[in-house]
Amino acid sequence: MTPLEGLDYAGVAVFAATGALAASRKQLDMIGFVFLAAVTGIGGGTFRDLVLGATPVFWVDKPAYLLVCAGVAVIVYFTAHLVESRYRLLLWFDAVGMSAYSVMGAAKGLAVSGSPVVALVTGMMTATMGGILRDLLAGEPSVLMRPEIYVSAALVGAGGFVVASLLGAPLVAASAAGVIMAFAVRGGAIRYNWAFSPYRSRAGRPPEDVM
Repeated sequence: MTPLEGLDYAGVAVFAATGALAASRKQLDMIGFVFLAAVTGIGGGTFRDLVLGATPVFWVDKPAYLLVCAGVAVIVYFTAHLVESRYRLLLWFDAVGMSAYSVMGAAKGLAVSGSPVVALVTGMMTATMGGILRDLLAGEPSVLMRPEIYVSAALVGAGGFVVASLLGAPLVAASAAGVIMAFAVRGGAIRYNWAFSPYRSRAGRPPEDVM
C-alpha cells in the first residue's frame, strides 16, 4: 500500500465515523448508521472522480472502501454511547478526515490533470462534500454554514501539498505538510472560533441614485 492509498483509507474511515456519529445523534438503526457512514466516507471522493472523469469511481474499483465504512459504522453503533459529547467528537473527526482528504483529492487532481488549480479544486471538493452530504441527510447544522473556517482549511491543505510537490518534496513529506497545515487551520477554527468577517447587510441605494 502506497502512502497516498493509506491516507485515502484513513480519510474514508474517519469520515465514515463522523457519519455514524451523526446517525447516533439521530438514534437511527444499524442500516442508518451504515448508510450515513458510507455516504460521508465515500461522498467527497465520488464527486472528485466524477469531475475528473475517473470512472468507475474509486469504490467501485476497490469495494474494500465500502467494507471500511460498514466496519466503522458497526464499531460506532456499539460504542457511541460512551462518548460524552458526540457532536464535539464529530467536529474533530471531521477535521482529521478533511485534512487527509484535502491532500488525497489534490494529489489525484494533480496526477490526472497536471494543473495546480484543478488540484486545489479537487482537494477542496474531496475534503468537504462528504461532510456536507452527511449534515444535509442527518439534519445537522452544516459544517459549511458554521461561522468558523472550514472550506478555507481544505484549500490550505491542498495548497500546501501542491506547493510542496511542485518544489520537488518527496510524496510523504508533501502529504504530511498538507495534512498538518489543514488540520492546524481547522483545529484552530474549532478551538478558538477563527472566522472571516461575515457580510454585513446595508440598505440599498434609492432608485434615483442608480439612474
